[in-house]
Amino acid sequence: MGFRYLYILLLCLFSQGFFRGVHGGFACNWGTRATHPLPPDIVVRLLKDNGFTNVKLFEADPGALEALGDSGIQVMLGIPNEFLAPLASTVTIAETWVAQNVSKYISKYGVDIRYVAVGNEPFLTSYKDAFLNTTFPALQNVQAALIKAGLGRQVKVTVPLNADVYQTDNGLPSGGDFRSDIHSLILSMMKFLSDNGGALTINIYPFLSLQADPDFPKEYAFFDKGAKPVVDGSISYTNVLDANFDTCIAALEKNGFSSLPVIVGEIGWPTDGDPNANIENAKRFNQGLVRRILASQGSPKRSSPPDIYIFGLIDEDAKSVQPGNFERHWGVFNYDGSLKYSLDIGKGKALVPARGVQYLARRWCIMSPSASTSDPNLVQSINYACTYADCTSLGYGSSCGMLDPRSNASYAFNMYYQTMDQRKDACNFSSLSITTSVDPSPPPNGQNRTCQFKIMIDLSKHPKAKRPPSSVAAGLNEHSSQKVVMALLVLVLVSTLII
Repeated sequence: MGFRYLYILLLCLFSQGFFRGVHGGFACNWGTRATHPLPPDIVVRLLKDNGFTNVKLFEADPGALEALGDSGIQVMLGIPNEFLAPLASTVTIAETWVAQNVSKYISKYGVDIRYVAVGNEPFLTSYKDAFLNTTFPALQNVQAALIKAGLGRQVKVTVPLNADVYQTDNGLPSGGDFRSDIHSLILSMMKFLSDNGGALTINIYPFLSLQADPDFPKEYAFFDKGAKPVVDGSISYTNVLDANFDTCIAALEKNGFSSLPVIVGEIGWPTDGDPNANIENAKRFNQGLVRRILASQGSPKRSSPPDIYIFGLIDEDAKSVQPGNFERHWGVFNYDGSLKYSLDIGKGKALVPARGVQYLARRWCIMSPSASTSDPNLVQSINYACTYADCTSLGYGSSCGMLDPRSNASYAFNMYYQTMDQRKDACNFSSLSITTSVDPSPPPNGQNRTCQFKIMIDLSKHPKAKRPPSSVAAGLNEHSSQKVVMALLVLVLVSTLII
């Protein structure tokens, strides 16, 4: 496969963040799709302890916004795609949304909201034009509502777009231009953003390029300059981020928007759920990214460094797995704010974990020693557990993918047990399971050295996070897609049991 073809493929892949110092600090995406979310006050303290000065929220989560009040952390506040149609229908709805989710939190809680991100990758080709006619009108109405609320100077608008909105006609960054099917629409939006002091936000995912194509040159995804350079005139590109970013810049320059600010809204590397998603690759990628940020390094076509938000801050066990099992494992920190790996964040400092987290009792649910792996109820029990809990770590190439049959079942049982807050009836799988106070996690020096049998956060000991109404519908959709993926996992487990 030719390298130019690979590069074009990279730009066309659907994509789905951490650092960048607007004030010399870091920036990240804070997602809240978790069954046992880390309490917002602990998350904000985690952000401040690690030098984060900017954060992006995907929706107006009340608990997160209240905790960010008077924190000194600047906020990019997202609007989910399902809100685009009503916001586009009338400016009155946009005014109500701004009043309830922007003005309120600025005036009442002292939240430093700097951007409203309208939609999230609304022009993905996989969406089949579902948001084609509502994104721009929603953007215009939100801008008008901000101006009416007296926030037009303080709060700017942006639209986070996937890197598949631009392409290249010669396989090189210099050939960049916007997709022909949305070209006119994109230019109208870029003019609107430029006229109103906004910014374009793009999401770039080297991991997805590597994950989707086994022939993709792996070194090109990282920042170690070990990849064969892609020569574009006088410029040599040695990593995906620079090449992809400059393709976007070339598209902007070609269409008269050379000075429009560009934010990298999402970029990162997951640690589980795929053979390429592991601790080693994630640390290598994010450490390289941090070094670039600390050095205030831009791209070959734009020497000034862009704002960069890594995806993401914390793992989310209730996030949709439709793109892949890795979707729940993008966090630089574990679900509870504990460290996955060390990162040098400059000035002799390293990442530090969350403080003050309260857990459920040290109790696990495992397969009973007296139960048999040939029990006819076992597969059904595993299927049930993994339908309602996160078993993505059991997949091929994942952290717990090499467990023996009993441990496979025990992992599934325990995830359900923990997800259900260790209820007594949650460890009752047709007489196949028992509870134990002995940690069943495998030793850290074997094939499953990063496999952990989790104990969940005790939400009864923490103030519960408030959620916007959209979370309910989103959770139902995620649950539906989860069933499909978990059915595949069960097939893997069944084959293991047969062997």
